[in-house]
Amino acid sequence: MTTARSLCFLGSAWALAIAMSAQALHFTDDLEVTSKLGVKFYSLADEKHAIADAQKPLAADPKNPALLLKLAQAQFSVWENKEAAETLTRALVISPANADLLIERGHRELPLREFTNARADLIRGAALAPKTMAAYYHLGLAHYFLGEFAESADAFHHAVETAPSDDERINATNWLYASLRRAGKKDEAAKALEAIPPEMTNTAPHTRFYLNLVRFFQGRMSESDALPPEPPAGNTDQEAELPFDTVAYGIGNWHLYNGDTAKAQEYFHRVLKGHVWVTWGFVGSETELLRKPK
Repeated sequence: MTTARSLCFLGSAWALAIAMSAQALHFTDDLEVTSKLGVKFYSLADEKHAIADAQKPLAADPKNPALLLKLAQAQFSVWENKEAAETLTRALVISPANADLLIERGHRELPLREFTNARADLIRGAALAPKTMAAYYHLGLAHYFLGEFAESADAFHHAVETAPSDDERINATNWLYASLRRAGKKDEAAKALEAIPPEMTNTAPHTRFYLNLVRFFQGRMSESDALPPEPPAGNTDQEAELPFDTVAYGIGNWHLYNGDTAKAQEYFHRVLKGHVWVTWGFVGSETELLRKPK
């Protein structure tokens, strides 16, 4: 049976992909977050009235955690992560031990660059729902962005083990490999890639980008073949940017742990030329440029 927690991953980790049509970005003047690089990021116009539609049933049942969760997901669909986190906080007052709400709030805190808060929520969510991939996957990201690579690898191990499909297994394996390499565990990283044999393929279209990264890590695909076309200057097409951000960050990261810092930073800067500030490739690139060299 599909649970709310399995939908939390499928309906939120992939919500970005679902929301990303070929339509142009139309930003509002509502500030969501200012990055530590000093860049201001804004929400999108709710042209499909998703938030208003989610608010209608809440008028009759304002303390329903499930309806509040739906509102938060509608808010996220237009990059209102700050508002989504606030909605989930309201829901957690009503249902404080609700794993779905904790996992979802932790997810929303990541694009807000609130990694420490996300880590705390996701640790609690994983403890309450230990068989839920979404908790471990996003906990792995929180640790990763905080530079806690051994802890990140442990979380992504659990994400791979609890993955309900090959798509999620491919996705998590990409991050597991990167975490282990950043933790200095090269042999373990190579072994982790064995979970994705040559015959495995994706079914969700956006998993193709992660699969290409895994094939690149395995030496089965060249860097140039794995990397999608870079969006042109002034691009406002979300669909064109998502694959580039994903793969460019992963390849840049590969150059970083293989000792070519200059090449890595070149990739990270290329990602940050874009506008889709909620992707993990964008957040990761920003985070890497903020890290102090060791």
